[in-house]
Amino acid sequence: MTADLKTTIKENINAVHQAIEAMCSHAGVAKANPKLIAVSKVQPKARVIAALESGQRIFGENKLQEAEDRWTELRAQFSDIELHLIGGLQSNKVAKAVALFDVIQTVDRIKIAEKLTAEMEKQSRHLPVFLQVNTGREAQKGGCMPEDLPALVKASAALNLNVVGLMCIPPAADDPALHFALLKKFAARHHFVRLSMGMSSDFALAAAMGATDIRVGTAIFGKRDYS
Repeated sequence: MTADLKTTIKENINAVHQAIEAMCSHAGVAKANPKLIAVSKVQPKARVIAALESGQRIFGENKLQEAEDRWTELRAQFSDIELHLIGGLQSNKVAKAVALFDVIQTVDRIKIAEKLTAEMEKQSRHLPVFLQVNTGREAQKGGCMPEDLPALVKASAALNLNVVGLMCIPPAADDPALHFALLKKFAARHHFVRLSMGMSSDFALAAAMGATDIRVGTAIFGKRDYS
């Protein structure tokens, strides 16, 4: 890893915080300090290490296998990493997810809530989770439909699942502010304090609208190479 890469990543992280401060000032709201989750999916190892060496410790991954391959080794070097699952969770991968991740952000149906509860009890790892809401009603995305959220909240409470907040991914073509406002309304209704919303294109807006957790990938690491 070159010194230039580490400098670039560190500057990018600082720029994220500066953009949040500027947006909050522009919106006339109190300065926000959301948890910055660096989304490391499909990023080269050198960039991830540069972020780690810049002090970043909270990361998000979409796919279990990629996360296993990347973080099993890195956690031996950096023991204070907090790893969030921000991609969909299949029921047959719940056991591995509970073992690897520290936070599950994509609980979207009662079946997954039940399996997570059982597996957390088995592993004695009672992880905080977010309920994902499909605010845009997109068939290709995970998340429960808004009208199904009350039932999921009720079932999760009955299971004693440690639900700390709500998460959403707005449709790319929509004004994200509409979805952030909707998620915030749902959170208030169900007495949740954490809101995971905002990505590289809209994280500053999300922070100004009350996000407590933002998921930022390319704004920190640069464009992903899917080839």
